[in-house]
Amino acid sequence: MVRVKICGITNWQDAKTACDLGAAALGFNFYEKSARVISPSAAWKIISRLGDNVESVGVFVNWSAEAVIALARALSLASVQLHGDEISSVVRECAKDFRVTKAFQVGAKFQLKKLRSYNGASAFLFDADRAGQYGGTGKLADWTVARRAAKSHRIILAGGLTPENVGEAIRFVRPYAVDVASGVESRPGKKDRGKFREFFAEVESANRDLEAPGRKQKRKDLTQSAQRSEHRGHGENELLNGG
Repeated sequence: MVRVKICGITNWQDAKTACDLGAAALGFNFYEKSARVISPSAAWKIISRLGDNVESVGVFVNWSAEAVIALARALSLASVQLHGDEISSVVRECAKDFRVTKAFQVGAKFQLKKLRSYNGASAFLFDADRAGQYGGTGKLADWTVARRAAKSHRIILAGGLTPENVGEAIRFVRPYAVDVASGVESRPGKKDRGKFREFFAEVESANRDLEAPGRKQKRKDLTQSAQRSEHRGHGENELLNGG
């Protein structure tokens, strides 16, 4: 099942709506140049009210490992997302204390071998390839590259996802999770309830489609098993009856 992470949370009402609709994770952006930046104190007021079934993710851009770990501990974050140009040693250091998602700007020329250097990360987020911008652009990542990566890595697909395209993205890429911010907003930092509901409905529909082949195969296996059992039963009856 593909999970949903709602990023750029700035207020409790949006956080609650996301949780009620089934979000697996909420992202809190501490990048000072982001239109969705939130202060640590404001983030804590939201995080402290979350249930155990929702993961709180801190989003950082080019912070030192020490600074990331210090704030993540102070806010009791479940995981951290490194969304800048962090080198692999920063990921490894943060991974000693927290689950780490390393974000990349992914265009058609992105080399998947780059992921090998970041083996400390528990997941990789693929965002749009926009030079000098760290997320929130509303542009698409390269889905073809993401599809290849998703076959062997835990990929969180981000970049330009909306209620109109998230179902197609899931069916094509088959990621571990999808990440959305601007695609469900009425304005930067404020989510739109209608878009929220549409987005989750499309994810649910795509998940059903992905699960359908597995259900069909399971029914086929059960039918074949029942037929084999019935056949064995007939054989045993014939032996008992002297057949």
